[in-house]
Amino acid sequence: MKSAVIVFPASNRDRDAAEVLEKVTGTKPHMVWHGDTEVPDVDLIVLPGGFSYGDYLRTGAIARFSPVMKSVGKFAKSGGTVLGVCNGFQILLEAGLLPGAMMRNSGLRFICRHVHIRVEQTDTPFTNAATKGQVLNVPIAHSDGNYTCDESTLADLEKNRQVVFRYTSADGSDDAAGNPNGSIANIAGICNRERNVAGLMPHPERAVESALDSTGGLVIFRSMVEALVGATRANA
Repeated sequence: MKSAVIVFPASNRDRDAAEVLEKVTGTKPHMVWHGDTEVPDVDLIVLPGGFSYGDYLRTGAIARFSPVMKSVGKFAKSGGTVLGVCNGFQILLEAGLLPGAMMRNSGLRFICRHVHIRVEQTDTPFTNAATKGQVLNVPIAHSDGNYTCDESTLADLEKNRQVVFRYTSADGSDDAAGNPNGSIANIAGICNRERNVAGLMPHPERAVESALDSTGGLVIFRSMVEALVGATRANA
């Protein structure tokens, strides 16, 4: 399985994403600079966390116009698998590849700690190795993670089962205490209608080693490998 990690100015989780991709696929991913106009022939593209362009204007607003994003958009629209993590999620929203927008955290503070997210859907390439209702312990690190959308968009997300992850308490229950940033409907991650593009604010690439207090993120990366390798064998 071939993958690529897009590197923007001030990306700070690109190497983490690359390390876990190499761990689960056995192959080093391509590191693609934001100024490149083409993406290599790959099965998966990851937009990592960080503070692209210093978060000027608003998170992801400038990165959305990076030359490489035209190729990322073309890849996504052709059915390619794309995952955006934290700032990568924000960029996907700004680029219109996912619906909704991000606002400042409800407490107006930067939050860096572990949270719990519940897997809501398992029929995506990002969660097919998980079980529905499985609770993952993963870290967050953001100031602008308060996901929002209008009522019509939220209704569509729920109807089409596009809410992939929700913030919960440790026992998986829905309550305000489990929502760290005020996101509408406790949404931590969503996918597009076609289910090949997803974004989430928590950092699964920082939850892949027991020494770092959590391996919950591995299920997301293993899901992508299983889905993409399975699709390749089916088409062989």
